[in-house]
Amino acid sequence: MKKIVDIEFGSQRYEELVELRYKVLLEPLGLKFLDSHRDKEMGYLHVGCIEQLDDKLVGGLMLAPVDDKTIRMLQVAVDGKYQNEGIGKSLVKSAEIRAKEAGFKIIVMHAMLSVADFYAKQGYQQKGDIFEEGGVTFVKMVKKI
Repeated sequence: MKKIVDIEFGSQRYEELVELRYKVLLEPLGLKFLDSHRDKEMGYLHVGCIEQLDDKLVGGLMLAPVDDKTIRMLQVAVDGKYQNEGIGKSLVKSAEIRAKEAGFKIIVMHAMLSVADFYAKQGYQQKGDIFEEGGVTFVKMVKKI
């Protein structure tokens, strides 16, 4: 059984989330996690998915305020062993609820092109052209919440 939880910046669970993000998103692309980015994450909302049977973090994401109306979803990651079980969908839905409760009206993201269809099925719309950053192809996606 899985449970969506808030993760406190700097906690042991946060460290697990950083490791999961690295393992799922950065390592396959040959990229490194830069500790200099951690300071920025202090003001972000960190959301995780826990497997309750063994208290293992199996997925997570971050939400970063852009302005009073807009929040950005970042680094949605689900452990490969748990993909295709609806965890990503649950994380995204929970993020939308949390963002709306916090008073935000719009969620934006830069989705890797390979997962843009997943977000389109969740109601996100492509805005602008496809672009490349660090050798990875992205598309900006937006959803009113």
